[in-house]
Amino acid sequence: MTLVLTLVAAIVVTVLRFAKPDIAVRNKLGLLALFYWGASVMWCVDGFASLAEGEAFIEISGKAAMADDALLGMCVVLLGLVVWAVCKAVAHFSDRSRAQH
Repeated sequence: MTLVLTLVAAIVVTVLRFAKPDIAVRNKLGLLALFYWGASVMWCVDGFASLAEGEAFIEISGKAAMADDALLGMCVVLLGLVVWAVCKAVAHFSDRSRAQH
């Protein structure tokens, strides 16, 4: 479920990035897309490692495990948004301080 949530976030942000390029550049959506694609690749590698050990690629056996994975996926998506917002704020204030000097 974590892979699914991060993959959906990556696809949505990528579509937004290419659908509205003027807004995407201003808001650094490419950076956010890279965060989510990186997380998606990380979860895929984890899934393939699980397969190599004889386990399932995605665990769907219990409701508790699915809920935990969904919560982790939402935390990853939220953390990506927080890091992106901080990067955007730092870039904004850096540009403002350069413009004042």
